[in-house]
Amino acid sequence: MDNDKAPKSGVVYILINDAMPGYIKIGITQTSVEQRVKELSRTSAVPIPFECYFAVRVADVRRVEAAIHNAFGDHRRNPKREFFQLAPERVVPILKLLAIEEVHISVDAGVENKADAQALELAHKRRAAFNFEMAQIPIESELKFIRNEEITCSVAPDQKHVIFNGETMSVSSAAQKALNSKWQVQGPAYWTYEGEILDERRIRIEAGIPTDKEIEEAGDYWMNLQDEIARGK
Repeated sequence: MDNDKAPKSGVVYILINDAMPGYIKIGITQTSVEQRVKELSRTSAVPIPFECYFAVRVADVRRVEAAIHNAFGDHRRNPKREFFQLAPERVVPILKLLAIEEVHISVDAGVENKADAQALELAHKRRAAFNFEMAQIPIESELKFIRNEEITCSVAPDQKHVIFNGETMSVSSAAQKALNSKWQVQGPAYWTYEGEILDERRIRIEAGIPTDKEIEEAGDYWMNLQDEIARGK
């Protein structure tokens, strides 16, 4: 087999950036994920460093990258770029199936100076605040943890926090506890309401895109209206 075409192990990573909400970068490296995060944060025209959401080591990194890009091609906004418009948790289960091992890196791997650290800290504070009223999620609604639906929390009375294990906290803090992570995480990416990831729900509502249920209800209303017109009502 040609050495250039022989399977080579490497790391497939998912990066997020609060300057580009709703988008993720899926890429590969055969060296250091930390170094790759630093390079991208340094060379990309973004005001906030990238963060590694999830990463795994695989046996054939090029083949896995091609398969992932093909699987989520409909969400790719530019075929020449590795950015996809979807929630990172949509990709995680596939990477877990293909992984030799998970790769864990610091959430601040892309931070190189004080300004980077301050920008990232501000982004984390903004991220922690999720407005359930804006997302049209009622008080006491049950949210399910995307990696284990038996883990749940509920929307607090102020509709800005959740109640998890009897404690009131931000949705990000609840996700961090559910993950047993020492790093702060992007909470709305880990919880679902009626089967919809909170991040995706927020983006959909802000864009004014109706749900499948709303489209179906509108169609039923139109059909009933046509029946009434036909009957002369």
